[in-house]
Amino acid sequence: MSVNSPTLGVLMRSLRSRKGWTLKEMSVESGIPVSTLSKVEHDRLTLSYDKLYQLSQRLGMRMSELFAEESEDPVAPTARRSLGDLQHAVRVETPNYDYHYLCAELRRKRMIPVIAKVRAKTAKQFGSLTHHSGEEFSYVLKGSVMINTEFYDPVVLHEGQSIYFDSSMGHAYLTAEGCEEALLLTVMSSADEEQVQALLSQHAGE
Repeated sequence: MSVNSPTLGVLMRSLRSRKGWTLKEMSVESGIPVSTLSKVEHDRLTLSYDKLYQLSQRLGMRMSELFAEESEDPVAPTARRSLGDLQHAVRVETPNYDYHYLCAELRRKRMIPVIAKVRAKTAKQFGSLTHHSGEEFSYVLKGSVMINTEFYDPVVLHEGQSIYFDSSMGHAYLTAEGCEEALLLTVMSSADEEQVQALLSQHAGE
């Protein structure tokens, strides 16, 4: 990963610095234990997408603001753009996935684009189904995935196939039989962040 690519720990420290909080104050505001925050800030522990989303809710922030660097203008300009690649993505590793958050320096994005490596092979290994607000689109770049959802039978997607679904429905991405690791392009958006401009907003706290 490029030295110019910030880690989750660096971004969390930057967020705490912007707020002027101690670790204890950050713990009170976020509901995350001090010991966990300390490990995250020192890149000894990561947070899953669900945990990051819960964190943004507790702090009253958009998901994109968790990843934005301190120097960015908080007012979203018109005609802005961001070029993204894996070297400059924010990488978050979890037991089931590796997430690479693309174009993370932009705040108030309408979508959250992610390259995800899927490693979990069984529902037992994955654990509880994932739930979060909004909608989700995933396109298989490499390998095959089995997608378990709360209200539908499991479906297997191969390279070049895609799925679009309501993210509040429980879901899990697993590698399909015979596949060691799958690579997905996933785009997540929020349906409930702002009442009138819901489709123009991103995951945020209530």
